[in-house]
Amino acid sequence: MRRLDALKAVYGGLEEAIVVTIMGAVAAELQSIGHRPNFFYLQHAMGLASSMGLGIALAKPDRKVVVFDGDGSILMNLGGLTTLARYRPKNLVHVVFDNESLLSVGGFPTATSTGSDIAAMAAAAGIPRTATVRTLDEFTASFGEALKADDLTTIVAKVEAVGPSAFVTDLALLENRFEFQRWLRQH
Repeated sequence: MRRLDALKAVYGGLEEAIVVTIMGAVAAELQSIGHRPNFFYLQHAMGLASSMGLGIALAKPDRKVVVFDGDGSILMNLGGLTTLARYRPKNLVHVVFDNESLLSVGGFPTATSTGSDIAAMAAAAGIPRTATVRTLDEFTASFGEALKADDLTTIVAKVEAVGPSAFVTDLALLENRFEFQRWLRQH
């Protein structure tokens, strides 16, 4: 499965959600589908998308929060999984795109390429709903269930190690910040 295809498959369900992405390929590919003011592309903060999503989920408990993360990113902040489990926001869906590499910074292999299992780590940390999916159909079904569920969910989506030709967005960081901030205040 390609990450871009997975993002396209669930894009329609993101209109009313608060969306936070990690830097690099995830951000660039989501923006290539179409930017929305409820999307925040977290730049220069590898490992912290789930932490930011947690804060927003706790502050906005009546809104679904979707975090699109990467394996390299979550592996840099494994403590974030225990913090998610501790606070257990029922409105947070955490998607980890696992391409088994640090694609955005050269393609070096991550620990998942040698057997580390992020979904098992999330479950062991106490996250109540976890899944590993390998096909587009599995991903869309799992994502749809997570949006409907009233519980914290981590979905690990195994994807090919391919990405965009450039790992940047054409939306300035400050512009994205202020637009997102305004959207949060209005919703």
